[in-house]
Amino acid sequence: MKRFKLLIPAFFLSLNIHAQDIIKQDPYVKKMVDEVSAKNIEAIVRKLVSFQTRHSLSDTLDAKTGIGAARNWIKSELETYAKASGGKLKVEFDSFVVPAGNRMPNPTPMKNVLAILPGSNPADDRVFIVSGHYDSRASDVMDAKITAPGANDDASGTATAMELARVMSKGTYNCTLIFVAMVAEEQGLYGAQNLAKRARAAGWNVAGMITNDIVGNSYGMETDLKDNSSVRVFSEGTSAVETPQQATARSSIGSENDGAARQFARYMKEVGERYVDQLNVKLIYRKDRYLRGGDHTPFSQQGFAAIRVTEMNENFERQHQTLRKENGVDYGDLPDFVDYNYTQKVARMNLATLASLALAPREPVNVTMLTAGLTNKTSIKWEAPAGEKPAGYYVVMRETTSAFWEKKFFVTEPAATLNYSKDNYFFGVQSVDAEGHESLVVIPRPGRQ
Repeated sequence: MKRFKLLIPAFFLSLNIHAQDIIKQDPYVKKMVDEVSAKNIEAIVRKLVSFQTRHSLSDTLDAKTGIGAARNWIKSELETYAKASGGKLKVEFDSFVVPAGNRMPNPTPMKNVLAILPGSNPADDRVFIVSGHYDSRASDVMDAKITAPGANDDASGTATAMELARVMSKGTYNCTLIFVAMVAEEQGLYGAQNLAKRARAAGWNVAGMITNDIVGNSYGMETDLKDNSSVRVFSEGTSAVETPQQATARSSIGSENDGAARQFARYMKEVGERYVDQLNVKLIYRKDRYLRGGDHTPFSQQGFAAIRVTEMNENFERQHQTLRKENGVDYGDLPDFVDYNYTQKVARMNLATLASLALAPREPVNVTMLTAGLTNKTSIKWEAPAGEKPAGYYVVMRETTSAFWEKKFFVTEPAATLNYSKDNYFFGVQSVDAEGHESLVVIPRPGRQ
């Protein structure tokens, strides 16, 4: 397909609105977004439910029932996508043993399922990971034999990651994308812990990790709220591995709301809403739901920018429930209760985000806020990423009380002076290519030269 070659011009938005109104789309990305299929997502969810239980401690030898049958089918299905990609997509088990411990009565072999799409630019070592967890549970987290369909939690997230692998593996990107069906989330995030530690030990440059967990429900029964147009994105404000020196530097410039995960979440909101109609991406400034966690947590603990995507209103009559009917209420996480058109929107948001980042140049480096003298203007300088020459850069700006970047100034040189005071606004810089794909935003550090 012929790629869109018009450079997005600079645009300026009033500071009294809450989010950017982007009118430019790359037809290449939009085509992939439109290809994401609710029908395919539903087929994957129903197939996963057909294994009766995917509890991490369930049968691994039966061909039709249990966690072993489920992971073998996931791997086989991803291999069909790999064949359609011409062999670009590489599918493998990420095998490990969980020692006896919390929710793990005995040492137990486990397997994540990975589909790896290597990048085409040898100089671009970025890795983006998108996941859902394929294990399931009922009311008793230790019952490995009872039926546990797990349609929404989290066949919906697994189907999202798999559908992205199907669509995106046909394309070519600057950097590496990894699509993951994670195991043992319900038993204690064991699959994510293993992969996050593997990534750190191997020196992967994980520029962003997304977990999609519970992304198929649009109705909150307790509150009678029906919402198929909103989705939550959770992100941490400061890194879990921040050093005392980094904490002091952050405190001096007030950037506690500008960590890498927070920038990743902002990017998902801007780009997701750019490509997906009738979608409101709600940025939740917490690591996860109150006192809860997910597969992004181990990646955050390793210092990677990791975010969680979750439906707006969870339905607890469906989540972690043994199948039953009480007082006229159906309990249990069955596939008939999943809103597949809603999950399709969430998957499209994921794809737009990942494709835009993977096609974009890398972030500018050595981004510096110049502080040699007192002034009501703001001067910033930076350098192009090594071995690349972006078509230009956006200097982004927002009020200190705003959650979102509100103005973008396009420049072609690696420096800019703006008639706005650094005392009163936050600023950042991102690279942009000729098709308008933006990198993540980099917050400047102070410097006198």
